[in-house]
Amino acid sequence: MANRPLSPHLQIWKWGPHMLVSILHRVTGDGMALVGLGVFLWWLGALASGPDAYGMFQAVMTSPIGYVVLIGLTWAFFTHMMSGLRHFVLDIGAGYELDTNKFWSIASPIIAILLTVAFWALVFLK
Repeated sequence: MANRPLSPHLQIWKWGPHMLVSILHRVTGDGMALVGLGVFLWWLGALASGPDAYGMFQAVMTSPIGYVVLIGLTWAFFTHMMSGLRHFVLDIGAGYELDTNKFWSIASPIIAILLTVAFWALVFLK
C-alpha cells in the first residue's frame, strides 16, 4: 500500500455546535420535504374528497400523534429557517470569527425552539 496521507475524517475532527447546526439544517430540510409533503397532499386530498375525508384528516391531526407531527414540522421549519439565516449572514462575509460563529451555532437551535413554543402557545391559547 502506498504511503500517502489520508483525507480527514470524523475521527480527526472535534465536534462542535456548527457541525450540529449543519446536520440539523439538512435533516430538517429533508424532513419538511418528505413529511410536510405527505401531510400537505393528505390535506389536499381530504379537502377535495368531501366532509367525511376531511373529518378523518382533522381527527388524526388533532390527536396526540397528529400534534407530535405538526409540532415536529413546525420545529423543523423554524430550525431550518434559523440555520438558513445564519448561513445567509455567513455568505455575506460576516460572522466568521470563532466566538461569533460558535454563539450563533448555539443560539440558532435555541431560538428555533423558542419560536416553536411561541407559535404553538398562540395556537393553543387562541
